[in-house]
Amino acid sequence: MTADQLASLSDTLFSISIALYSVAMVAFCAQLAFGRRTTRARELVGAGGPALPAPEPTPASAEDTRGRRWGAIALGLTALGAVAHGAVLVTRGLATDRLPWGNMYEFSTATVFVAVVAYLVFAVRTPGLRHIGLFVLAPVVLAMVLIGLFLYAEAGPLVAALRSYWLAIHVSTAIIGFGIFFVSGIASILYLVKTRSDERVAAGEEAGGLLARLPGAAALDRVAHRTAVFGFPIWTFTVIAGAIWAEAAWGRFWGWDPKETWAFIAWVVYAAYLHARTTAGWRGKPAAWVNVVGLVVMIFNLTFVNMVSTGLHSYAGVS
Repeated sequence: MTADQLASLSDTLFSISIALYSVAMVAFCAQLAFGRRTTRARELVGAGGPALPAPEPTPASAEDTRGRRWGAIALGLTALGAVAHGAVLVTRGLATDRLPWGNMYEFSTATVFVAVVAYLVFAVRTPGLRHIGLFVLAPVVLAMVLIGLFLYAEAGPLVAALRSYWLAIHVSTAIIGFGIFFVSGIASILYLVKTRSDERVAAGEEAGGLLARLPGAAALDRVAHRTAVFGFPIWTFTVIAGAIWAEAAWGRFWGWDPKETWAFIAWVVYAAYLHARTTAGWRGKPAAWVNVVGLVVMIFNLTFVNMVSTGLHSYAGVS
């Protein structure tokens, strides 16, 4: 195939991946609709949190079976979407004869791909976490649509400033770190929502709706923490590798460029989250809020800093 044909195939696969993720999202909705209702139990809300009433599975029923079936279908569709998504990057790389993250369109597409893969790993290892699929895929589909509408760039060669082996090191780890932190942030948001729901149940309100079918607050907190633990050293390496590349390209390791500054702010926030998560008085909701702030900082760094602010990283913008 020619480069133009590969680029066209990449664009087509991008649309296919959005379609598959969208159908998977509908299947996850069906899983929640037909899944088992839950009633009484007690569990710790977050690490070190007080004991609160939380859902306990009822005996298996025909409704439960349908829920599990829809969950398996949704997970399979998500995996197919991830395959198509990965193929978007592969064909884009073949079309341009380089690593497929040389602009905002490619970087963002790769970041969302890592987030989906991270979710799939957790969903396969812990089947109960499949119930958060809707809440992961909804922002994934939204992000993919926005990427296609506002960040799309024609396949082409790298700008001169990015023609370095550091692209494979620094940018690759940034993509992996951001994708993992994305899942961590979503898990913390769900943890805060679930904790609030459990508190209402403790006050005598009836549990029901989608929140009753989410995993327990403690399980969501563990997912948020474990993904952050995994992503933090990767992001640390990203910041260090970026400083080394800056010295090679611009003759200084650090210059407080907007991109450098916000990458460092993100590192500080996630370091604070990991510290808070193991500190008495900060465990549970306070630490989760720090993690949510980390996600907001990462999104701000990807969008506003890249697209609005000016600096030495401006060449890595939309085109």
